[in-house]
Amino acid sequence: MATHYLSPSILCIILATLVSIVGAKVPAIIVFGDSSVDSGNNNFIPTMARANFEPYGRDFPGGRATGRFCNGRLSSDFTSEAFGLKPTVPAYLDPSYNITDFATGVCFASAGTGYDNATANVLGVIPLWREVEYYREYQSKLSAYLGHRRAARIIRESLYLVSIGTNDFLENYFTLPDRRSQFSISQYQDFLIEIAEVFLKDLYRLGARKMSFTGISPMGCLPLERVTNLDDPFSCAQSYNNLAVDFNGRLRKLVMKLNRELTGMRIFFANPYDIIWDIVTKPDLYGLEVSSSACCGTGLFEMGFLCGRNNMLTCSDANKFVFWDAFHPTERTNKIVSDHFFKHLKNLFH
Repeated sequence: MATHYLSPSILCIILATLVSIVGAKVPAIIVFGDSSVDSGNNNFIPTMARANFEPYGRDFPGGRATGRFCNGRLSSDFTSEAFGLKPTVPAYLDPSYNITDFATGVCFASAGTGYDNATANVLGVIPLWREVEYYREYQSKLSAYLGHRRAARIIRESLYLVSIGTNDFLENYFTLPDRRSQFSISQYQDFLIEIAEVFLKDLYRLGARKMSFTGISPMGCLPLERVTNLDDPFSCAQSYNNLAVDFNGRLRKLVMKLNRELTGMRIFFANPYDIIWDIVTKPDLYGLEVSSSACCGTGLFEMGFLCGRNNMLTCSDANKFVFWDAFHPTERTNKIVSDHFFKHLKNLFH
């Protein structure tokens, strides 16, 4: 009977893979949210909210438009790399990946979505509850792949990244009449906080214990909001920024409450307001030059299909810009923000 031996090099590869999956303190990055962290799920649903065409992705490895609303990588990709995992987090709905890829990182996020189901309905994207259902499905696949005990450990030790909320205000509440007829802006924030609490408790019940929960940025400084600011054209819309500060305050209180109530749960509130405000108002301190307009097209209103390959006005060097399109930051800005928060995350979770 022949005896088969594994060569030392193959054995090393197998051991290294097992160590990365089972031995790392953060064995995987699991992502929920909107276009700030969607790595391509919307490519596989019938929606206009897509970015799987040039010039999106032109600075991504291989120059490939993956569906990320960026010229390159997202903050979630950089966070994964910083924890010693893959340099990109794959989209769950992308059929070119499978559970072997998702064992060290997976993204359920969908561009255009929000806490509010009505926000997802605007562009026909994945609602937050459905992201959670995909996560349940992922858990079953992970258990089948690794066995229940190892899968449970990955679920427990993974870092969960959540980035969502801006669309509820800009795409839904201030754009369409339904929610404004039902809620004052303060009531609508309370409504969103209630949904966020249910969502976070659902993830806790499903096994999540380590989380980076992102607030919302100074959304009045997005190029699209500057150009439509009728009170002071091309300046940041102060009312939207004030709202972001208010909503972040409510999110922070929710995080403090859940950290007290949920045994073993550690939620880091990643409030992006101050760092992004700093980048927007003092771009030169970060090696950037332009913060009032974006790289793509005129830099004032283009995003999605309007930011197409034939737009001759698109900048040649996105690394000089804070924003890639009228709504989304460049890879350079994503890296700065990710690095800013990683200093805290590695102390909490590494």
